Parts: sequence; C-alpha cells; structure tokens
Amino acid sequence: MSKRAVQGMAAASDLTPPMPNAGFDPSAILRGYFHAKDENRPHLLKNVFCADAELNVNNGAASIAFPAVTRGREAIADVLVRRFNQTYENIYSFYMARPPDEATRFSCGWLVGMTEKDGGNVRVGCGGYDWTFEAQAPRLASQLTITIDTMHMLRPGQFAAVFEWLEQLDYPWSSPAQARARAPALDLIAPVLHYLGSLGSRAAPIQPRIG
Repeated sequence: MSKRAVQGMAAASDLTPPMPNAGFDPSAILRGYFHAKDENRPHLLKNVFCADAELNVNNGAASIAFPAVTRGREAIADVLVRRFNQTYENIYSFYMARPPDEATRFSCGWLVGMTEKDGGNVRVGCGGYDWTFEAQAPRLASQLTITIDTMHMLRPGQFAAVFEWLEQLDYPWSSPAQARARAPALDLIAPVLHYLGSLGSRAAPIQPRIG
C-alpha cells in the first residue's frame, strides 16, 4: 500500500466521530447493585457508585430503618450491604423496568423479599429507585434515591408461598404485571401488589436481552 493511501486512510479515520460514552451500560450498573446488596459483596459497589456518591432514602415504612442521607461509596456499602446483610438473608430484589441505553437518569419501581436472620420472619416490600449517572466516564452512579413505600412482615410459616412466588419471577428485570400475576393469595402482601399495580401504566416495557 502506498504512503499516500495510508495517509488517506488516517485522514478518513480522523473524520470519524468517536462513539459517545463507549461501553456505558446502565443495566450492568443496576445488576451490579443487586449482586452487591443481595449477595453481601460490598466490594462490588466500586462498579456501581462513584467514590463521592450520595444515597437518599425516603422511608414510608415504620418496620425498617435507614439513614435519610449517606455520602460516599464506603458509607453506602456499610448501610446497604454490610449492615443490611447482618439483619436479613435470602434476599431477592427485582426491578420493575429496565433502563434504556445511555440513560443519564432512570426511575423505576422495585420489589424485594427476604427473611430476618433472627426469628425467620418474612419481609416483602416495594418502592421506587431514582438513579443519576455521572456525565463523564466511567459514568457510575453519582446519586441514588430509594423510596420505601411499604414493607410488610409475614410469619415464618409463609416462607414457602412467598419464595415460590419470587423464584418464578425474571431476575433482576421483572414487571408489575408478572409480579402481580404470579403472587400468592396472602392478605399481608395485598398493599405491595396494589403499589405494583399503580406502576403498571408508568413502567417502561421490559426489553428482552441476555444477561
């Protein structure tokens, strides 16, 4: 190949605009958050939150407690992973929608089921997430607001019915329709199902993907 041809190819490549935020995948960040929180792996939050990220919790449930504001990734790891997993196990969390590619902000509902380590009571709750991602690479989450709408406690005898339900849901991307359709007939989770029903018209459709 002549020197002139090589120079022409280089010049053409210089005119090709770079791909913006190449490699940014908000779905991977959200998956990483559940892997860290539900599986007691605080070190994984390095791939979720930037070092000075902020967590805000709007707690509408009297049966569970979190600080209203937490600043810094390590402090967030203490609140959402280390301390959380001291109290709870068998944690199943679900997003009620999936973020679009290149999202800078994303809001969706969530559903969680878990058991208390002390006594074995079952917890089922729901609420909303509001995620904000950095504008520049690596575009990790700079802020997360968690709204806890309701959190109900069921006796250990309800474990089988609740977890048979949760194990049928697509993880981590479920939907209000799926969660409601497969739910057991238990009075204590009726407020959770009502909340999920209110998300139905606002939730983004689930896009089929692998992973």
